[in-house]
Amino acid sequence: MQLVLNEDQLMLARTATDFVASTEPLARLRKLRDSGDALSFSPAVWAQIVELGWTGIPFSEADGGLGLGVADVVVVTEALGRLLAPEPFVPSVMLGARTVALAGTAEQKAAYLSPALEGTSRIALAHDELRARGDLRFAHCRAERTATGYRLNGEKSPVLGGVGADVLCVVARTSGGDRDAEGLSLFVVSKDAPGVVVQPLRRVDGANAATLTLRNVDVNDAAVLGEAGKAFGVLETVIDGATVALAGEMLGGMAEALERTLQYLKEREQFGVKIGTFQALQHRAARLFIEVELARSAVMAAARALDEHAPNAKELVSIAKARASDGFSLVANEAVQMFGGIGMTDEHDIGFFMKRAKALEITLGDAAYHRRRFADLRGF
Repeated sequence: MQLVLNEDQLMLARTATDFVASTEPLARLRKLRDSGDALSFSPAVWAQIVELGWTGIPFSEADGGLGLGVADVVVVTEALGRLLAPEPFVPSVMLGARTVALAGTAEQKAAYLSPALEGTSRIALAHDELRARGDLRFAHCRAERTATGYRLNGEKSPVLGGVGADVLCVVARTSGGDRDAEGLSLFVVSKDAPGVVVQPLRRVDGANAATLTLRNVDVNDAAVLGEAGKAFGVLETVIDGATVALAGEMLGGMAEALERTLQYLKEREQFGVKIGTFQALQHRAARLFIEVELARSAVMAAARALDEHAPNAKELVSIAKARASDGFSLVANEAVQMFGGIGMTDEHDIGFFMKRAKALEITLGDAAYHRRRFADLRGF
């Protein structure tokens, strides 16, 4: 398995890194947070991302995409994660649009996927619920059969990228118990449909998220994505791809936090010497370097496995997310510690990395969940 980038991916990485840096994401993130902007990202920057073609990376050419893979997506998400870009790439592309691509009919793709790839609309996947704790089978939100279709009732939270999304792909239960794999269905719901309430949900890292409430929302049969009651397989595939993309974002964040910390250790003086000469800090920095490289290998292995449809792909996905969750939190916490008093202030940017690490640590399953999943997959 190839764990390094090929020539095309290296070129994409350089382009992505330069573009993200040019948009000054940390300054924008601070401004968006301070202004209380519920959208939490820049539509102008999102339009540029669409123009660069990044939204089409994981989709087939037949669907209007570039026909590339998750490994190429990770190149982009790592660049976005390095400077904590607030644009909802993973929620809109890897969760929302990819759900339509994998489960939708030709008509549904034309109606929802094509506009998403063109940047004229955004799709959000509403799959999570407050008591799910990472379990994709959990769905208390219900869809009852009616004469013309289905009636949806329930609450989904958090819905990543839910604020400002034009289309919502809702996971609701049409049969079975709350934690049964069978009986899950996917529905396309317009944000403007009667009974749909989208309430902004501010996360500690300032990212776009929402609570979606469905009160007697009526949809017709054409709103069903895939086969009713058989959505779990599609959902698991979508979440695995998004999880690796998110782990790539976390990899970028932890790598940047470490680089900033190392630079500070080389500049800060105490007792007349650079603090980077202190052996205790050198040992701590060395451990962080190892964590970053372990995460890098795990993320790329999982991305390649998904692209190659490897039999152990699910296991590698959970390894990657567990390593990224633990590693990013450790690196961010240590970075704040080694920056000292200034690292605790809001004026310094390093604290934003710790907030992003804490938010992404529990997104799409925390380390404990993915270790349990790995154990289950291996039959332990």
